[in-house]
Amino acid sequence: MEQNVKKDEELEVPEDLGVVDEISDPKAQLEETPDIATLQKELAEANDRVLRIAADAENFKKRMAREKEKMVKYAGENILRELLPTVDNLSRALEQGRAESEDTEKKLESMLEGIELTSKGLLSLLEKFDVTPIDSVGKEFNPDEMDALTMENSDEVPANHVLREFAKGYRFKDRVLRHAQVVVSSGKKS
Repeated sequence: MEQNVKKDEELEVPEDLGVVDEISDPKAQLEETPDIATLQKELAEANDRVLRIAADAENFKKRMAREKEKMVKYAGENILRELLPTVDNLSRALEQGRAESEDTEKKLESMLEGIELTSKGLLSLLEKFDVTPIDSVGKEFNPDEMDALTMENSDEVPANHVLREFAKGYRFKDRVLRHAQVVVSSGKKS
């Protein structure tokens, strides 16, 4: 068995072993890498950018919170502005009622007319803001929309139906804004 290799013989090295053709110079490699001062400067710049981005994000968050608070605080401003003409009309109707006039009947008629116009204006304003009345008289009692204040016997209105309203109920969009306060029929007298 020949295990000894002669010194003079060349060894064959397969190409796929990944032998480095050239050994790089360690001094040249050190010269190519940035020095510590440069790296520290780059790190400081990167930290500064990160801090600025974080500060911008925090400022944005605070600004959005202030704007949301302002929107909530003044959310009713539009409807209140729209209500002012109704207040003016009521004031005029009261002035009309207080004005000295010899014809009391004409005075009352004129005041009633002013109040009716004001009421119509107010109802149309409410509808503009998606507030609609709940029709309850003659309808079956619905506890989700109505509060029964009392029950009365009635020959005309069937049991568990609304006889009359004490206060009208209103709906805002799809929610009940205020329940109607009603008198409910208990049916015919026995």
